[in-house]
Amino acid sequence: MSESSSETAVKLEVAAAEAGRVDKAIAKRFPEAGRRALARLFADGAVKIGAKRAAKGDFVAAGDVITLAHAPLTGDALRPLPDPAALALLDVLLERADLVAVSKPAGMPSQPLRAGELGTAANAIAARWPECAELGDDVRDGGLVHRLDGGTSGILIAARTEVEYRALREAFGAGKIAKTYLAIVHGRPVASECEAALAQRGDHVVVDVVQGLSAHTTFTVERTAADYALVRCAAHTGRMHQVRAHLAHVASPIAGDTRYGGFDVPDHPGFFLHAATLTLPDGTALDATLPARFTAALVACGLG
Repeated sequence: MSESSSETAVKLEVAAAEAGRVDKAIAKRFPEAGRRALARLFADGAVKIGAKRAAKGDFVAAGDVITLAHAPLTGDALRPLPDPAALALLDVLLERADLVAVSKPAGMPSQPLRAGELGTAANAIAARWPECAELGDDVRDGGLVHRLDGGTSGILIAARTEVEYRALREAFGAGKIAKTYLAIVHGRPVASECEAALAQRGDHVVVDVVQGLSAHTTFTVERTAADYALVRCAAHTGRMHQVRAHLAHVASPIAGDTRYGGFDVPDHPGFFLHAATLTLPDGTALDATLPARFTAALVACGLG
């Protein structure tokens, strides 16, 4: 595959030996790039075959020209940069020699997706605990051992040592860390738990009993109003968008969560899901206060 570039764009001419799936052809040219870095190119619409935007499963033939908006980013270029402005938006819940616990606001992503991106929780943590930026299976993690959706507020844990990072990742994977969320939902759940298997489909998940991964969430209704309820959700597994998808599956989508069937709360933008409590394997219990936007929405929904 021959290569040329114009400013940051990269053009790749496919050789006969590289014919086949376009993502595999690019991976041969950039062997140092990880799977996530290549997937991000396609998610960002940064790959074209000729003049047409490409999906990672598209095929290319010898002589085709692949255009990348930029080369896949790897290594230290993706590590979170310190961002004191983002740090000012976090509440520090716990600081120890081995880990930190913070509460992030809704609207703040957990980690950067692109080199140089600021404004995320990982950037904020790097500003106060720079050692965290060196930790993670994904260089963008900045020590975070789990993530929250950008629209979800609440508790995040970051490790400050490699030993603690490994221990916490194992604990999350084994279900040894208890997590609860508070959600404002439409109606009331028709069940007290959901074990629907979930499969990722691009930027969302769907219930898929054949190809999905096991997932388990339990629900406790704490308050009710005419059209809404406040529900405490215990996530016993850690799948992408698990609580959001499971609440929709039991006929109570989260208020404002239009991706999963919810409707906006008038004059209160966004959806209302808050990672409220977390208990570490050593028994340390953390509690994140409801943010003002959430309490205001509770009043607007008749749940205040």
